Amino acid sequence: MKEKVVLAYSGGLDTTAIIPWLKETFNYDVICCCIDCGQGEELGGLDERAKMSGASKLYIENIVDEFCDDYIMPCVQAGAVYENKYLLGTSMARPAIAKKLVEIARKEGAVAICHGATGKGNDQIRFELGIKALAPDIKIIAPWRMTDVWTMQSREDEIAYCKAHGIDLPFDASHSYSRDRNLWHISHEGLELEDPSNAPNYDDLLVLSVTPQKAPDKETEVTMTFEAGIPKTLNGKAMKVSEIITELNRLGGENGIGIIDIVENRVVGMKSRGVYETPGGTILMEAHSQLEELVLDRATMETKKDMGNKLAQVVYEGKWFTPLREAIQAFVESTQKYVTGEVRFKLYKGNIIKAGTTSPYSLYNESLASFTTGDMYDHHDASGFITLFGLPLKVRAMVMANQKNKDK
Repeated sequence: MKEKVVLAYSGGLDTTAIIPWLKETFNYDVICCCIDCGQGEELGGLDERAKMSGASKLYIENIVDEFCDDYIMPCVQAGAVYENKYLLGTSMARPAIAKKLVEIARKEGAVAICHGATGKGNDQIRFELGIKALAPDIKIIAPWRMTDVWTMQSREDEIAYCKAHGIDLPFDASHSYSRDRNLWHISHEGLELEDPSNAPNYDDLLVLSVTPQKAPDKETEVTMTFEAGIPKTLNGKAMKVSEIITELNRLGGENGIGIIDIVENRVVGMKSRGVYETPGGTILMEAHSQLEELVLDRATMETKKDMGNKLAQVVYEGKWFTPLREAIQAFVESTQKYVTGEVRFKLYKGNIIKAGTTSPYSLYNESLASFTTGDMYDHHDASGFITLFGLPLKVRAMVMANQKNKDK
């Protein structure tokens, strides 16, 4: 009986070519596993293609709700953004995929898991750290790093290899953007984006969105409610998180929200340039932040910002299944207990414009904040506070002045 390998299968050219390669190189029985994180129409025709390419079985596993509830929302609640711009769309999905690959491998009794990530990217790290953390006994196969036995170096090579093995595929050798899509976002790399001096060709590039210039000349009003940091309703309708993100993607895309052009620092050490479309995610992050402004105290907000930045780094580096991620998430969850209320805003040509926020746990006190004198605040108290708060500055200035006089 042949040993089994589980292949992380997307249906694209790379993973299609890997199927006969695994059989030919290792004599494995290939089990394909496509993890549905909200790729949409990209999943069409995969079963026929996988079996035509030599796979003995194909799993298509829908984990959209798990992805939203267990991976996206912890990052939203933390305000986790990598290098101030990237909302971690691909980064959050990889550990969810790795977990499901391990589950299928255990179910099938597979000895190995294979992925098609390149040796230059972040995904190889994210997949493999996840697999190692959950199944240290399972072998990992990364063809693009095995240059002694994986000799294909281009799309043309892969197409020729498939044809030589009797696989007729709907791919050609023309190049296009390298994309990764899930419910949260779609990323674009390659072509003119490889030169940072080039402007993106948005007319050919964008999938979920229009540019702000092409967005309607009218505002779109949106109302959301949250309970304990979790979105519950959108424009008065109760929805699951996945449904809210789906609808926000539509609204945000129509209004040119969440288009980011970034040069980021990959884990492997190089810089890469990409364009990300995250319309719904950008809105959800902003709405959550808008509510937190009312509810969280200053010290908590400051620490939470640090924890959010740290979580972004942890997730970007593929360290989801670690004690550190669990500890950061536990802290963040403790801050969300009272992040409950209603957020209103308007979408207009790439902008998210505040239109009012309310919460039963709001720390905003009109009597304190008003320019008129209220009972809770005595202006005279500020004098003593400033004296003590500024004491270190005053002492240092006195010391420096004395030293200056001595040097004369």
